[in-house]
Amino acid sequence: MHVCSVPERRGRLDGTLDFLRSGSTVSTKGNAVAIPSSIARPCIQLLGLLLVVPIAFAACGTSTSPGASATPSQPATSASGSPSAPPSAGEQPVSPEASGGAADQLQSQYVAVVQQVSPSVVVIETTSGLGSGIVFDGKGDIVTNAHVVGNESRFKVTTADGKSFNATLVGTFPANDVAVVNVSDGNLKPATFGDSSKLVVGDIVMAIGNPLGLQSSVTEGIVSALGRTVTEPGGAALPSVIQTSAPINPGNSGGALVNLSAEVVGIPTLAATDPQLGGTAPGIGFAIPSNAAKDIATQLIEHGKVVSTHRAYLGIRAANVSGGGGVLVYEVEAGGPAARAGIKPGDLIVSVADKDTPDLETLAAVLADLAPGQTVPVKVEHSDGSTTTAQVTLGELPG
Repeated sequence: MHVCSVPERRGRLDGTLDFLRSGSTVSTKGNAVAIPSSIARPCIQLLGLLLVVPIAFAACGTSTSPGASATPSQPATSASGSPSAPPSAGEQPVSPEASGGAADQLQSQYVAVVQQVSPSVVVIETTSGLGSGIVFDGKGDIVTNAHVVGNESRFKVTTADGKSFNATLVGTFPANDVAVVNVSDGNLKPATFGDSSKLVVGDIVMAIGNPLGLQSSVTEGIVSALGRTVTEPGGAALPSVIQTSAPINPGNSGGALVNLSAEVVGIPTLAATDPQLGGTAPGIGFAIPSNAAKDIATQLIEHGKVVSTHRAYLGIRAANVSGGGGVLVYEVEAGGPAARAGIKPGDLIVSVADKDTPDLETLAAVLADLAPGQTVPVKVEHSDGSTTTAQVTLGELPG
């Protein structure tokens, strides 16, 4: 499944994949791995002082000049002097007041959303860079991306009004790229999280975050598509993400994608890059749905880990092979889904659920679209060259 509409270019180096415990059932080791889609996540280096920039909103509408309506005895003329056509049957002319009023109302709604949500979007500073986060509850918990916190456990959090606090790691789940940090004494304002399942393509959304260190920056766009599966540079496959035209820039990671009701409906995470022209592909960004983020964040807060991942896994360790004919299994978890189906070390997994798996990243993306407990055909090529198709009942990725 294509994860974005830009042309793809695939390069591959051997690597290994851990389908037992890590993100999207995968973790990479060794050299760089194949990337099936050119996805760049917005993570930046520390830029120093945080700047507050004003956001300007512009709106325009179609208006009609006074006196431009036509009568049988006095045809209306255009600016060029030629007669203008009368409104067609059933068509209602738009008055300047109505057009301007609608534009003003939309602009006022934009401003109100930004003013309501921005105090709940914070800067998260690590030793290696900056990212964004959203205040999740009244206890100081802040949800962000797992790739923002990385392997660190202590952070500096700065709010929209410039106040800074120390924060500690609550938990992280790289498979869904979600993490939670906590500020114990900040009295932070929680955001309101909406129901991302109610989104439809065309909904207006805004991305609020701290791109390039520019605190509380806002971009706007629409929901471009729903249910995408995208693979991050580290190999984690994110299921059912939101595609948006709202620009997502370095530093927006972990921020808020909000609707016009001032509800958080997603967490901006990735921006697509054009492999031919280089740089970010305009208007193609991806956000983790708020429902998924809420589910993972709540488990991390309550248990310190994810106890129900809802992610399918095979229970193998595998590696890319030259030629891209499949993924080579070099370890099978005893009693796991693959072992129960008769898959052994040395087997080459060629396809899963009737979808080719030429490399680790493609296999991760295929598994991301499947569910624990689902039984799927897995085509395997054995070391002697023979092939068989095993029926594998998928397990659930441990948290």
